[in-house]
Amino acid sequence: MATSIADVIKNRRTIHQFKANETPPLSLIKEAIEHAVWAPNHHLSQPWHFHLLGSECIEQICQLNTTLIREQKGEKVADIKLKRWREVPGWLVLSCDISEDALRTEEDYAACCCVAQNLSLYLWENGVGMKWTTGTVTRNAHFYELLGLEPGKCKVVGLFWYGYPADIPKAARKPIAECINTLP
Repeated sequence: MATSIADVIKNRRTIHQFKANETPPLSLIKEAIEHAVWAPNHHLSQPWHFHLLGSECIEQICQLNTTLIREQKGEKVADIKLKRWREVPGWLVLSCDISEDALRTEEDYAACCCVAQNLSLYLWENGVGMKWTTGTVTRNAHFYELLGLEPGKCKVVGLFWYGYPADIPKAARKPIAECINTLP
């Protein structure tokens, strides 16, 4: 897809539609994780944990999300989401340890976000797209239970769907002049 780090950064997109029945090899996902964890990390606490989800866990999450959506938006929307979620080829969750020190927790969460970006960029460079979601289901106590996580000891940074892009959306950013404030 791209050849330089600048190209990878600029051309990476959040992927919403994946090619059906084409799951990237687990070896590539593990390789991406090996590279992702080289993110900046204050105090080298390495607070990240990756959870590769199998079909049973994925189906349980799909059912949990369907229940939550049904309560919020009705049966029709819940059915549409369930179908869409079941079509996602790869599932991965990133969690972050929570420290007793609030500042450390904030720094660790920031490090995990850097890890997530590194993961996304590495996968993109290898032709794999990803969507990082932090929807309602990822904050649900039953979601934590399904993953064997203990709320209060860790925080879910995101649920990551990955696969080969079926469609690559266009994107734009505001002019850089609107992002820079030069001080005397």
